[in-house]
Amino acid sequence: MHRRTSSRSPRAPRARRFAIVAAAATLAPLTAFSGLAVPSQAAAPATAATPSRAAAEPTGNHLWSPAAATGYLYGKRKMASVPLDLRFVAGDSPVEIWSNRSSYTEPIRSVVRTASGDVALPAGTLKSFGGLSRFVSVKVTDARTGKLVRTASRDACLNGYGQRVRPEAPARSPYPHGCYANPYSTGSVQGVQAGWSVPLVDYDGSLRLPKGRYVATVVVAPKYAAALGLTAVEATRTIKLKVAKEPHDHDDHDHGDDGGGLKPSGTTGPTGRRLAASDVEGPVPNLRSLPAWGITVAENGNYLRFSATVWNAGNSPLVVDGFVNEQQDRMSAFQYFFDGEGNQTGYQPVGSFEFDHKATHQHWHFRDFATYTLLRADKSTAVVSRKEAFCLANTDAVDLTVPDADWNPENTDLSTDCGSEDSLSLRQVLAAGWGDTYAQFRAGQSFDLRNLPNGTYYIATIANPRRRLIESSTDDNVALRKVIISGKPGARKVRVPQVGLVVENNDVEGGL
Repeated sequence: MHRRTSSRSPRAPRARRFAIVAAAATLAPLTAFSGLAVPSQAAAPATAATPSRAAAEPTGNHLWSPAAATGYLYGKRKMASVPLDLRFVAGDSPVEIWSNRSSYTEPIRSVVRTASGDVALPAGTLKSFGGLSRFVSVKVTDARTGKLVRTASRDACLNGYGQRVRPEAPARSPYPHGCYANPYSTGSVQGVQAGWSVPLVDYDGSLRLPKGRYVATVVVAPKYAAALGLTAVEATRTIKLKVAKEPHDHDDHDHGDDGGGLKPSGTTGPTGRRLAASDVEGPVPNLRSLPAWGITVAENGNYLRFSATVWNAGNSPLVVDGFVNEQQDRMSAFQYFFDGEGNQTGYQPVGSFEFDHKATHQHWHFRDFATYTLLRADKSTAVVSRKEAFCLANTDAVDLTVPDADWNPENTDLSTDCGSEDSLSLRQVLAAGWGDTYAQFRAGQSFDLRNLPNGTYYIATIANPRRRLIESSTDDNVALRKVIISGKPGARKVRVPQVGLVVENNDVEGGL
């Protein structure tokens, strides 16, 4: 059974796994901007038709689209959605945009990295790490009269699934496959490999128009065009649009992919050399907590719900393997270690996995990853969440600019496997630069307010609470988020002070 989906922005290929809930407090020190070695993971190979490099096409960085697009009116609809298949094509050098914020009180700052030096985008150009806001403007005119019909703008993400557009282009792309939008992320990388293209918009990029013929002029916003070195020709596309009646031979079938999962290896014990904590050398993970977010009250105000994220700021993935033991609903857990070349160097026992039989889970959870506690104003414990076990997964890119961050963790052989009841072993992973978000929206996973007085409290997100996992530092394992509870029993309210300049987006989906 599939564990859950990841938490990418709407432009990313997988949906969020967490629900609408919480929001946050004091902040652990943020990771400083630093260099990053390009990883070698392969992007999905090009399988569909790629843009032609005809003589009329620009050969440097440029915007691309088909020359024409058509939408159809089905049934009694008066408007149709006409797709804008926009792609960004990189020339002879990769295109990279690095974004960071030094604290939550500072705007996000972004630079385009070029061979001749960094080119800064205006401060605040990125409102979040979910992509480039208002990347292109669109002007639609009537093809017959030239009358302006509508104008629009579209956000973009340079981290779509890429395709090579030239046979001599590199065979692989190292860049992420989506733009990620955890409100408390601190750094991102967007990139297009040299000689590759990436889609800029998806379903929300369509234009709704009535029956007729139109001309759409799409232009990259000047601030982006200047930073990316685009000429007026390279930054502009003209597309003929048509809205027609429903065709008679349209296909209503869903051709979507139903996905898949890893199979257990069948092994019954760890491999490699068992290490004492003092013997671990080389890179190790570093777990950090983000402030709780998406905070709300539910069930007549009796319960406080929130989302919580623990991420890995270290220079190595957190890799925890489980192996079945004499207890059928338990697995012994071992943390594995790797050198700078990715070779396994040893392991250490770190607790256990347990099988969760609840209908909403039906998979294995690691018991020693995090805990959530509601603290009183004096920081004494008021309530401890019953959520104690986790299936680790890379749901949120928190900072892909940390050293050795994995830009494409789903493409490595260190993929997360939540397992099934008959699994003999499994592996769960939190890659460097990534976080695992859980939403406290299921029964037993939120704070019960019924016996608590009104007042000021703090939601504490605590990573590695029993200190069983080996990491480079435990000084940044706790994050607090201030909340103020008021109202009458059965109608409680919560007020959550904002953290710096962060504006939270609570429109998220549920997960496991």
